[in-house]
Amino acid sequence: NENPRTPGASEKGVANGRQNSPAGGQEEQGSPAVDTSYLDAPAGALPPHLARLKNEGNHLFKHGQFGDALEKYTQAIDGCAEAGIDSPEDLCILYSNRAACYLKDGSSTDCIQDCTKALELQPYSLKPLLRRAMAYESLERYRKAYVDFKTVLQIDTGVQAAHDGVHRITKMLIEQDGPGWREKLPEIPVVPLSVQQQHRDKPVSAEVAQARAARAAQEEARRKEASFTLLKREGNDLVKKGQFQEAQQKYSECLTIKPEECALYTNRAICFLKLNLFEEAKQDCDSALQLEPANKKAFYRRALAHKGLRDYLSASSDLQEVLQLDPNVREAEQELEVVTVLLRQSLLDNTAHTPRVKKLTQIHTHIQ
Repeated sequence: NENPRTPGASEKGVANGRQNSPAGGQEEQGSPAVDTSYLDAPAGALPPHLARLKNEGNHLFKHGQFGDALEKYTQAIDGCAEAGIDSPEDLCILYSNRAACYLKDGSSTDCIQDCTKALELQPYSLKPLLRRAMAYESLERYRKAYVDFKTVLQIDTGVQAAHDGVHRITKMLIEQDGPGWREKLPEIPVVPLSVQQQHRDKPVSAEVAQARAARAAQEEARRKEASFTLLKREGNDLVKKGQFQEAQQKYSECLTIKPEECALYTNRAICFLKLNLFEEAKQDCDSALQLEPANKKAFYRRALAHKGLRDYLSASSDLQEVLQLDPNVREAEQELEVVTVLLRQSLLDNTAHTPRVKKLTQIHTHIQ
């Protein structure tokens, strides 16, 4: 890991924390050995003693010891100067990492200085740009922050922290400068295509890949939610206009996104009832009741479906369920009266069509 943070990670100010470290102190008898193998991990072109300082700084940063990490990065930077090491990439990373410590410690001015040094060494380096943008924002230097965030997005459109920063700062600039806020912005540098391509071709760590996958999943979830909301609204509007065939199609599309949304089944059931598709309406109400066993609308609309199917006994049962859940549903009371009449009539009709059985005279035989 060249840096302690991933490109899209948010770096809000956190108070500096220091913890006692076992390094340099006597190890208590019987305590487990401390794993220091990370100190010997490769670190670019840095010689071993400076690589260890950088790796120790990374380790301390990951554990929230930002002040101690800053000291290690400073020792590594000074060591490079003393040894006459001319490695722009390694020095850029060290300055960028130290800038991250300053940002965590709330030292935004120092963060900006280190990020600027890093960018002089490696122009269009993504992390120094992102960290400098955050530092500018914390100092309310919104125009400069906006420029850096927009430059980051030219390099990598997947950095969510930059998208969020642009949205926040746009609102601030509109409040600050009014409708002509764009005219007061400094010039946004155009990132060369070669730099963009180089960034795309750069292999990513497992940590960065995981963060990108998480962002992609969040974006997909947002897209689906927006599509669902729009389709449901369109379905509701079509119902109000009496366009039930079109409305049920919208609800069906919604169900491909959220098949566990109970209201979609009861809404589509209305459409089926209006289209005299009583069996389909009944099935949707059944699905709704599986999700919410005490759903009054599902019972009521299933009763109407049963009525359409001339199953008056089942319709009566569902209406009674509605009234048991809520005795104040006037529509259910009225519908129950109608269904009761229809049920009686159907029973009478069935009786009228039942063939009569002739009475047989029983003959008694007497045994003498």
